[in-house]
Amino acid sequence: ASKAWYQRVFDAPLVFEDESSAVVRFGSTMVNLLAVGEAPELIAPATVAAPAAGAALQFTIWVDDADASVAAMQSRGARLVNGPIDRVWGQRTALFADPDGHLWELAQNIS
Repeated sequence: ASKAWYQRVFDAPLVFEDESSAVVRFGSTMVNLLAVGEAPELIAPATVAAPAAGAALQFTIWVDDADASVAAMQSRGARLVNGPIDRVWGQRTALFADPDGHLWELAQNIS
């Protein structure tokens, strides 16, 4: 579900896929979506957290217009968690979750 979400919502190209992973590209950054059962071997000695443990990180993508970007992502099926919100530190942000609960923030400088 997340592979399809990244391709649909972000138009992220798929650069690799096998039975246990799918890799999508964001510019020069690759996001490797791993089957939970395969992750321990690749990240050891770190451990795989259960989804119920909550978010451990957030990815941020800079945009020129947070409101327009939110509208575009919602039209492609993204679920808004919060925002858009004008933050006291001079940014307008909105937060989305992918189907596996990973958080993606859109941020626009407004100061």
